[in-house]
Formats: sequence, structure tokens, C-alpha cells
Amino acid sequence: MTGQEPDAVLSVENLTKDYPGVRAVDDVSFSIQSRTIHCLVGENGAGKSTLVKMLTGALKPTSGTMKVRGADYRPGNPHDAREGGIATLFQELHVVDELTVQENLTLGMEESRFGFLVKSDLDRRVVATLKAIEPSIDPATRVSRLSVAQKQIVEIARAASSGASVIIMDEPTAALSEREVERLFGVIRRLRESDVTVVYISHKLDEIFDLGDAVTVLRDGKHIATKPLSEVAGRAELIQMMIGRTVFQSYTPRDTVTDDTVLVARNLSNHLLQDVSFHINRGEIVGFYGLVGAGKTEIARAVFGADRFTGSVHFKGKDIGGSPERAIASGIALVPEERRTQGLFTSMTIRENIPVMNLRRLSNGGVYRSSAERAAAVEYVGKLSIATDTIEKHAEKLSGGNQQKVVLSKCLFADADLLLLDEPTRGVDVGAKTEIYAIIRDLADRGNAVAVFSSELEEVLGLCDRILLLFSGSLEEEIANGPEVDVAHILHVVTGGGEHAVQ
Repeated sequence: MTGQEPDAVLSVENLTKDYPGVRAVDDVSFSIQSRTIHCLVGENGAGKSTLVKMLTGALKPTSGTMKVRGADYRPGNPHDAREGGIATLFQELHVVDELTVQENLTLGMEESRFGFLVKSDLDRRVVATLKAIEPSIDPATRVSRLSVAQKQIVEIARAASSGASVIIMDEPTAALSEREVERLFGVIRRLRESDVTVVYISHKLDEIFDLGDAVTVLRDGKHIATKPLSEVAGRAELIQMMIGRTVFQSYTPRDTVTDDTVLVARNLSNHLLQDVSFHINRGEIVGFYGLVGAGKTEIARAVFGADRFTGSVHFKGKDIGGSPERAIASGIALVPEERRTQGLFTSMTIRENIPVMNLRRLSNGGVYRSSAERAAAVEYVGKLSIATDTIEKHAEKLSGGNQQKVVLSKCLFADADLLLLDEPTRGVDVGAKTEIYAIIRDLADRGNAVAVFSSELEEVLGLCDRILLLFSGSLEEEIANGPEVDVAHILHVVTGGGEHAVQ
């Protein structure tokens, strides 16, 4: 099932996407048959997101072709994709809570006369589509009153009523309960019955086997296989296709790990987390590994006090749950996943960013010492090898790797004893990754405790002393790092296989 097939609704041929220094999608060819649920799987970094962005017109391929029902398909933007019959449902919902269901269904497609909106056949068509997909949703209901699953169904109905013949769904069940997942699956199956093809992207392999007709596996930007799921011999074969190699691991056991426990979290629970308990020792690097919706960021934010939760967090024997201010005062610092929006003041300079978590350190008798601020900036630019010609450069003008080093500098200047690093190397180049890993190891060697929350398997295998495996808000298993680590078992657990051995 590669290249153009006779009944293909969508096909890609020799599709390639290059970025400076990296090939994200490498000569990929496969077809998607009409009226099927076609699943797309692969590890993080396999090329799925880049492929979808090309299909939806958000990115232009470097080379290769795409076809819809045999005709050349060259979307210049997402609007072109919709005109071509391809709609996409992303993880982030795109509905307007203040509007009704019916108003959301027609949003962007309304008809007007002399500048005024008018009723048209469109209104009747979208309501009929919604009724066919999920009759329990009242078109007059304000969207803010719907559940997450119902909002997703509204998006699906909007896509279907626009005439889309292919609907791409990216991790649609990440925030849904088990009952809501079953309801959504019913909607997706009804779409297939109404001649709509669904491209379904998920890390949850049980969903793939439960729902899909066929599966395409990507690995390292390359097409590995496209085949009917009836011909796939269970999770073990699918996982083998996804990894297909020995995962590079440069972990070296460190002798600075102590038995001195500095952090104890018990029964952390909230909208996603389910009774998560763990501990971190002084001098230890603990990895929290999971895929989309696993709960990595939620754990980091709960420990830091940024999100509400039930349960308890004790640091150095004291209960610190409640607020980031208490966490910082206790010696905990967070490097957030979104560094540009949450970790940096991008309109401020390097000099101004570094001390913001510990301004008291630069004050003497209530007087702020600007000379000490400059000295601190110069010190950390040197310590972390931040590439800049001046400490007066604005953070927004730095590369991703150097922005991340500024965020790390803030945490180090705050004299943190525990660093929570959420996706610490996302969006940085290989050279910057190596430097950041060296900084993390050095911090742990000096006695700091470090928690790394990552969706990159090679990162946690190469860096962490212990690895906690997460799935759908639960801590499934804890493993000690070392040369005997079973990579296939790790992927089995984090894709929903629990603690059962891979068959």
C-alpha cells in the first residue's frame, strides 16, 4: 500500500521536508483508501506532525507530490486544504464558548446580505449533519456548557458539513474519559459509514487496534509500512516497527546519587493525574517519560504549585503545596515547556531576565544594585556558554537553545535545590542539547536534585538515573536506568500496555 492505489482518497509520493540541518520527512510514499479509518503512528519525532502540516497546507513540501482522488493537490494554506476536502481536528479545541453550537457550526461560512448575516440553507445543513452524527447535542446550546468530548463532536460536525471527504484527527482522546472515548469512537465509525475517511493519529496503541482499518508507521521521518491492521500481529509487531533499531543510550551511572530524599509527592490527583506518588533524592536525575496526555507537565506544575491538586508535596520535610511563590522560596525552580510564553520575558534583555527569580539577592538595604545585575548576567553567560555579543540583547533575538540557557540561568541564580525541567531541549539543535545535558549532569553532581519531564525516549535513557513511566495521568511503572533497559517494554507501557509483558 505505497504510492497511488486505485481507490485512494489521499496519497503522497516521495514527499520530503527539509529544515536547515535536518530532514523531518524523508521520501515518504503511501496511500489512504476511501471510507476507512487510517491510523498514523510513530515515536515522537517520527515526522507525523510535519506530514500533517504539509497535508493541511501549513507547510510547503521540499519535494514530492500529494494527490486527492488522483488529482494533484498543492495546498498553499489551510483554507486551500479545506477547499480540497481535507479538514483537521487538532488537540487544541477551536470552538468559541460564548456562541451556540449552531453558530460554531457555521462560523466562517456564514452568508450575508448588505453586511448583515442571513439565514440560509447552510444552517439547515449543519444542523442535519450534527443530528446525524450526535443527535443528543442541542444546536441552541451554548458551547461553554458542553463537555470536551461534545466540543470535539461539534468540530467534527463542522468539518463534515463543510463537505470534507478526509478528516484528520490528532490525538483526539488525550483529554477524554473512557466513556467519552467510546462515544467519540461511535461518532468516528458513523463518519466512515457516511463516506468520510478519517486519518487517526494516536500514541494509544489499543485505540489503533480497536478503531482502525489500516495503519501507517513512520520512523525517523521515513515510511516504514502501511498495511491493514488485520495483518499486524498485535502490539509487539507495531512497537517493533515504531522503534526498529537499538535506541542510542549514553547513560553512565553516577556516584553522586544519595539516599537523602528531598522531595516526596503523595497521591497527586487533579483533572488528569490519578494518585501519582514518587520521591526524588539529592544528587539524582529522575526522568518522567510519557507521550501526549500522559501527565508530565501536570506533575511538574503540581509540584511547583502552579496547578491545583489533591494530595501532598513535601520538600525537605515541609509541606510546600500551594503556590509557585512557596515553591521558589523553598528552593524549587521550574523550567516550563513553553519557554517563550512562560519561561522568558522576551522583550527584556538577557541581563534583565537572569535575576528575576531572586531579585533580593541583588538588593542591599532595599537598594537594587544594577552593577550586581550586570555581574550576574556576565557570570551566567559565561557559565552556560550563551552565544551572544552582549548581555543587552533581547531574549526574543536569541536562538532556541540560547533562550533555554537563559531560562536555566534564571533557575540557577535562584539557588534552587530542585530543578523541574519540562521538555528541557525541545526545539533546540543537537549542539545545544549536548551542552544542556552537560549542565544538568553537572548540577546533579553538585548535589542538586533534578526532575526531567520529557517525551523523548533517548533523552531520558541517556540522562536519567531512574525513569518513571506515565500513561493517561497514572504512574504505571518505575525502572532503574542501565544497559539492560528494555526499550520495547517501555513503549509497551507508555502506549497503554500497563505492566503486562509484551507478547
